[in-house]
Amino acid sequence: MTIATVNPATGELIEEFIAHGPDVIDARLAAATEAQRELARASFAERAVWMKRAADILDDDQEMLARLLTQEMGKTVASARAEVAKCASSLRFYADHAEGYLAPTTLDDPQAAGAVRAGTVYRPLGVVLAVMPWNYPLWQVIRFAAPALMAGNAGLLKHASNVPQSALYLDTLFGRAGFPEGAFRTLLIPSGAVEALLADPRIAAVTLTGSEPAGRAVAATAAAHIKKSVLELGGSDPFIVMPSADLDRAVAVAVTARTQNNGQSCIAGKRFIVHESIHDEFLERFTRAMSALVLGDPAEETTDLGPLATASGREELAALVDDARARGAVVHTGGSTPPGAGWFYPATVLSGITPEMRLATEEAFGPVATVWSATDVDDAIRLANATDFGLSSAVWTEDEDERARFIDEIEAGAVFINGMTASHPALPFGGIKNSGFGRELAAEGIREFCNLKTVWVGASPA
Repeated sequence: MTIATVNPATGELIEEFIAHGPDVIDARLAAATEAQRELARASFAERAVWMKRAADILDDDQEMLARLLTQEMGKTVASARAEVAKCASSLRFYADHAEGYLAPTTLDDPQAAGAVRAGTVYRPLGVVLAVMPWNYPLWQVIRFAAPALMAGNAGLLKHASNVPQSALYLDTLFGRAGFPEGAFRTLLIPSGAVEALLADPRIAAVTLTGSEPAGRAVAATAAAHIKKSVLELGGSDPFIVMPSADLDRAVAVAVTARTQNNGQSCIAGKRFIVHESIHDEFLERFTRAMSALVLGDPAEETTDLGPLATASGREELAALVDDARARGAVVHTGGSTPPGAGWFYPATVLSGITPEMRLATEEAFGPVATVWSATDVDDAIRLANATDFGLSSAVWTEDEDERARFIDEIEAGAVFINGMTASHPALPFGGIKNSGFGRELAAEGIREFCNLKTVWVGASPA
């Protein structure tokens, strides 16, 4: 695969990059190994100073980075600015909370374990390989790098091949901030080079955010070499609206939930499951709001929806819609590829989805929403769980009994009540079923790449 920046709004090749060869890969892996030893010896306070300095650098570079993200993957410039700001705040969050998350524990009654003192400590694993996607070129990496570095691990980044300039910015960010040279570096390599890299004994673990096939391949290689892996894969998240919901808010948030990042988000609401008593009204309002979105140049401040990041992504999305239409689904708005340059696709709403349609089971990675009718709570839960994915979910209801049912019975890594699914450094993030395993963010995320070491101290001889 070519490693290049291609502007999704125009299809123009901006810059092409040469992949790193074996010598560069080996040198960066060796440097990361040495830097990790130094980083592990540093105190939390020292790491926090460097981490906050990295946040300051992001603040200073925000506008430049926003324009870069818009050029590389087509997100609107407003959402790109928000991504940079979120990265900076998350760096500061881990600078402030890492030591507490990794604090040693002690048994209240060590004598019960035959010791005079016993407990646990967290120690870093070593060099962690991060295989990251293009849809959030900075945030996907930062949400791994911040906890990993604060825990004393080093990181090597294999980024998506269509965001090389973002990858190269991250290559220098932590070194500029004061971290040991080599503590976090980028490898410009194709996907085919990951297997051999993961087999290297200097790599201790791997984290991947991406497609289900990529996750299966990386997890299999990691397992073959007895290495820890964390996977965050696709999602087909339900967005459930019940009769007691504030329909005005639910519709407004539904539009954002489906079209955030031009619809290219694993945790975007994708399947809108609405109680039959309010289904028609929701569908009418939702369709009207989706139709009103401005599709255009993502660099313009007034644009609501930019292009998809790749030509192949648009082709796959259009094929899903065409398949549903051919099998009888109703297209209420959108549903056709516009003419002209760039990989644009309009906000699209469909209903009448049936099991034989691909949209019933496959993830639509773009601004395409399917609206379903549910007869009651049981039916809504059945529809929500009728997928191989289990990343997140959103539920709109003021009924406490309904809330309890949805929280308990929806098969997903998260349930958001009366709000839109979002990632936040204070909350663990991840899924079940084919959406992956392990968790990012919060205390659980920083502990994923630590060795939880038991410490037992016996009595000294008299």
